[in-house]
Amino acid sequence: MSKNGIRYTDEFKQQIVDLYNSGSSVACLSSEYGVATVTIYKWIKQLSPVKVTGNEELTAKDYQSMKKRIAELEIENEILKKGYRHIRKKTIKEVVAFIENYKSKYPVKLICKALKFPRSTYYKALVNIPSKRQLEMAKLKAEIKQIWTESKSRYGAPKIHNILTSRGIKVSLKRVQRYMSAMDIKSIVVKKFRYHSEKVTSDDKENILNRDFKTISINQKWCTDITYIYTIKNGWTYLASVMDFHSKKIIGYAYGTSMTAKLAVKAVKNACMNVSDTKGIILHSDLGTQYTSRLFEDYLSSKEIIHSFSRKGNPYDNACIESFHSILKKEEVNHHRYFDFNVARKAIFEYIESWYNRKRIHGAINYMTPQAAHEAA
Repeated sequence: MSKNGIRYTDEFKQQIVDLYNSGSSVACLSSEYGVATVTIYKWIKQLSPVKVTGNEELTAKDYQSMKKRIAELEIENEILKKGYRHIRKKTIKEVVAFIENYKSKYPVKLICKALKFPRSTYYKALVNIPSKRQLEMAKLKAEIKQIWTESKSRYGAPKIHNILTSRGIKVSLKRVQRYMSAMDIKSIVVKKFRYHSEKVTSDDKENILNRDFKTISINQKWCTDITYIYTIKNGWTYLASVMDFHSKKIIGYAYGTSMTAKLAVKAVKNACMNVSDTKGIILHSDLGTQYTSRLFEDYLSSKEIIHSFSRKGNPYDNACIESFHSILKKEEVNHHRYFDFNVARKAIFEYIESWYNRKRIHGAINYMTPQAAHEAA
């Protein structure tokens, strides 16, 4: 348990350490995942492997020198990444526009060096000064492109318009749509959930929720489900997720190579980790064997959680969690071919913990992020 009282799974801790060892800074990880830096350092000390080869030693001076060089390379690499992202045809106009956009963040000399672009050419191009309207249009387009890029192509015009408005930028939705069309950028399409009527029910499995998704706070109504994720090496793998209806936050999940009741229970256990009193919480699921198993029912009983079931053949009863898994597929899984279980696990961890919970705004909760909605409850 951390100083702020929040518990973290062993998988969560290891993923943070793996990301640190992959190059992410502690400050960045703290900001991305909402974990105190002192806690991350503690995890690194506990979980990071230490390798010693032969009699080689690294002095403090060598370390600082290496650190300085890495920092320089990171800046150059950052400039190159931004450059390749925004400069398509590598024309002088595009390069100059890129320098103008980022010269407040990086020295012009450093940008030109990284892009191998003559400074004399840049200063010569500045003679042709664009109009105020052109500058405003270019700035707005850059803002739109940045928001779209940071969302990994997941945001469409409505969400981008909402973010621009929240930043104090006065612009119409139609203008955002027009600029996105001109830049040939659009959101990843998420198919709407379709309801198929089915009146078949199980006599001993009651639908307590009965599509009443309304709540006044968190930890009143939860929903859970399992979805499939394919990997090249390990074949089908399975993700069990638990969502809080009030905040739309994924409060617990478990990922494994077998679709078992044990996996379903682990997801709920993780959801219960930061809840002091689970008595009376309604947990809604479908009629899958994992959720009707004795192991699953016994765990819910031990936590005094009330189990609600979807009617047979009626996925709309559990639409919220079904919708989340659909979004996960449309925004992340369907755009990658994961080599094995570990590669997929890292991608799922980053999507849920860094993107979906903490960054992705949700229309059903007034364009807040699930994490913000959870904390505000």
